[in-house]
Amino acid sequence: MALAAEHGLLSVTMSRIAKEVGIGRATLYKYFPDVEAILLAQHDRQLAVQLEHLHAVQSAGGDPRRQLEQVLQIHALMIHEHHDSVIASVMHRSGGRGHQDAFLQDMLQRAGEVGEIRTDMSPQELATFCLHSLSAAAEAPSQAAVKRLVQLTLDGLRAH
Repeated sequence: MALAAEHGLLSVTMSRIAKEVGIGRATLYKYFPDVEAILLAQHDRQLAVQLEHLHAVQSAGGDPRRQLEQVLQIHALMIHEHHDSVIASVMHRSGGRGHQDAFLQDMLQRAGEVGEIRTDMSPQELATFCLHSLSAAAEAPSQAAVKRLVQLTLDGLRAH
């Protein structure tokens, strides 16, 4: 949301949003109870696009380790590119990672079943490890650094 990025989250009001998009406040309130609900809806849209992309990788088939690498890469690059966005801060507060966790756990389960990754930890624990490791992408100085971070995370998943 441009208003929040430009003026700061706390300065955005429902009146200001309604004026910016050219609708009445009553119309805006008909669909959203508050600013946070608007930001969460925007986040949900972005997450849906990301999950669609991740499912496309999964549906393409192929080597589970390569698929996992692509999924981790997509996730890490999203963190790197959007880490300072207002939506990212709202997402972090709302704990909006459930879909990502479930998707990643499923991929890790399949990769473990074919011996591509370690199986001494549950897919849930491995997914938590991956997501926390990749959160460092927010501080990465470049996309090349993000790729190295993904490789380091994959090394931690390697079967022993």
